[in-house]
Amino acid sequence: MKDELLKHLQKAVGTLDIDSASVALEYPENLDHGDFSTNVALANAKILKISPRALAEKVVEAFKKDMPDFVESVEIAGAGFINFKLKDKVFAEQIVAIASDGGEYGWSKTDAGKKIMVEYTDPNICKVFHVGHLMANAIGESLSRLIEGSGAQTIRACYPSDVGLNVAKTIAAILKDADGKMPDESVASRDKADYLGKMYVKGTKMYDEDKDAQAFIIDVNKKIFAGSDKKVTELYEKCRKWSLEYFNLIYKRLDTKFDVTIYEREVAEPGIVIVKEFLGKGVFKESDGAIVFKGEDYGLHTRVFITSQGLPTYETKELGLNAKKFELYPDLDESIVVTADEQNDYFKVLLKSLEFIRPGIAAKTRHLSHGLLRFSSGKMSSRTGNVISAESLIDEIKDMVKDKMSGRELPSAQVNEISDQVAIAAIKYTILRQAIGGDVIFDSAKSISFEGDSGPYLQYSAVRAAAVLEKAEKEGVKVAKNSAKATLPEKAGLLEKLIVRFPDIVARARTEYAPQHIAGYLINLAGAFNSFYGNQTIADAKDPLSPYYVALTKSFRTTMTNGLWLLGIKVPEKM
Repeated sequence: MKDELLKHLQKAVGTLDIDSASVALEYPENLDHGDFSTNVALANAKILKISPRALAEKVVEAFKKDMPDFVESVEIAGAGFINFKLKDKVFAEQIVAIASDGGEYGWSKTDAGKKIMVEYTDPNICKVFHVGHLMANAIGESLSRLIEGSGAQTIRACYPSDVGLNVAKTIAAILKDADGKMPDESVASRDKADYLGKMYVKGTKMYDEDKDAQAFIIDVNKKIFAGSDKKVTELYEKCRKWSLEYFNLIYKRLDTKFDVTIYEREVAEPGIVIVKEFLGKGVFKESDGAIVFKGEDYGLHTRVFITSQGLPTYETKELGLNAKKFELYPDLDESIVVTADEQNDYFKVLLKSLEFIRPGIAAKTRHLSHGLLRFSSGKMSSRTGNVISAESLIDEIKDMVKDKMSGRELPSAQVNEISDQVAIAAIKYTILRQAIGGDVIFDSAKSISFEGDSGPYLQYSAVRAAAVLEKAEKEGVKVAKNSAKATLPEKAGLLEKLIVRFPDIVARARTEYAPQHIAGYLINLAGAFNSFYGNQTIADAKDPLSPYYVALTKSFRTTMTNGLWLLGIKVPEKM
């Protein structure tokens, strides 16, 4: 309806020498003002040297000459806003259509034919999978689903750091550890990961406080990179395997499955080749034995790409990574990278260097950064040992959910599954409810509220709708499937109008790389449904409107479920 209305409006303004590209339709905050609004008269009045109100009158006059039959009325408000009210019957007919065939409601073909990669999470071997990785995963997964829902072939990519000083610190600490021994293979993956995290903290302390230990760790780092020491290599491979096994368990829990994983050690040598090639072409410079990119020449800062010891830095590996992405998928239309905002300056330098090396890749690469997930203790740190792991946060929230569910007559396995889904919803929603880029303050108690502005509240609303549909089926109230034959209400309410907006909300979230639009919309949608539920008997075999009310409930359930999927949130069977 919105697209059709926009076409008619563009046709009308075209007769008034107004650029049709300047026409936009918005949703008024107050439904009393109509279903759509445009400020086209205000935007063009100065250009045409006419008052906004007078221009609005001309637009309305032109529009009414070919007004679509689903429009009830057109009115001018204020200085020159134009409001459109659609016929209530149109909304009711849409609801019945969604209930009849709405499994993919909200999806589009806007990006059909495109191939888009989203790289996110990127954990570090031998380090804790912390809440920062959890934040990147929630954002990256949601963006991937928005892109997938728009019809593109979506490639989920992960770039784990499996070489470098952080790994060498862990390996060196294990080699020097006289206080204990490594866990054996029978130990749970989580315990192995905890052990590696403790060894990393110990190795970091060694590196910072002891010059001899620092030299030892640097030597271990060289041996890992070169594969020149059998004992170091075998230990490294074991620790790498343990970390990756643990990461896969977390991905499964978070409902993420990567299509491609490119490891840091795979792209180190190709990165070195690129840097040395473009050193000869003047893109890079030699400085005190190292190879650097002079970012100051472009208003940025200088960064080392190859150290004076001949080792590639993260920047060089990133060049190798970007080349590898387009080697694997030469026809990529876009490569999106999600990282913490602490890497913003780094990425500016990286992308600038890439403009000289692979301009086509640079043009297709988009960097999106997020802030920190903050707690009362302040910024987390994986160097001091007080890092908050992703799993410990999920488990803490999960235990709180279990407490809320105490007394429910459900099998323990089902309680465990539900509480896990609700805990993950609580965390993901908290992350995604605000624009990407800012820090997120996490409040455990608020995150699991069933009374609004939380992931569990949205899940609960969807579960409630499912219970209504189940009751309707038992009582023999069928879903209205044909609007021409069904009894429809005389007036459409807020719930109908919000449901019909869903595809437009999804399109905006996709275009703006902004999952928060989905989160905010779903809260309003849930509120409208719960108000409808509280004020209307839905399944009543004696009420001729009941089949429509059941269709409305089914349409809500479909919309809510699809919206939550876009946020990476599952809907439990019961709550």
